[in-house]
Amino acid sequence: MKKIKQFTTSIIATVLILSSFMACDEVGETTTGGTSAKNLAGEWFIDASDASGKVSEHELFSTYNTAANNNTLWLDDQNSFKKFKIKVTFEKEGSFSASSASNEYGSVTVTITNGKVEKEAAVSKGGHKVDKISFKAEFSNEPGVLYSYEGSRRTGFSEDE
Repeated sequence: MKKIKQFTTSIIATVLILSSFMACDEVGETTTGGTSAKNLAGEWFIDASDASGKVSEHELFSTYNTAANNNTLWLDDQNSFKKFKIKVTFEKEGSFSASSASNEYGSVTVTITNGKVEKEAAVSKGGHKVDKISFKAEFSNEPGVLYSYEGSRRTGFSEDE
């Protein structure tokens, strides 16, 4: 009986030791990569103006990749000011646009022109050199009225909020 117990214990110990070695098997080097929109994705503080002047200041916007992970990204004003979340098409150099894009926050369509993200072309409120975003938007409920949007990438520093 004692030999059976020792034999069973040694078999269990061997299985545990071998399985621990196999659990540590490295599959090689893995790279996480990134999304197609990674250089344009982020949070932005944006001012908006129309022909009469500024109509909105320091609004938080987001840009992020779509599930398709192709040359489209979401342009989202976080349901504030003009309340729009639309898909825009972007180019590698940072330009983007949309023509009568469907709005996820409502029935108003949005046309985006002259959209671009420029590396380190803006200065945040706290004086940090950051990326700049700018675009023009026309809304289907206000034909002919062009809004200009311009802002800087959010840094996360309290002096920039």
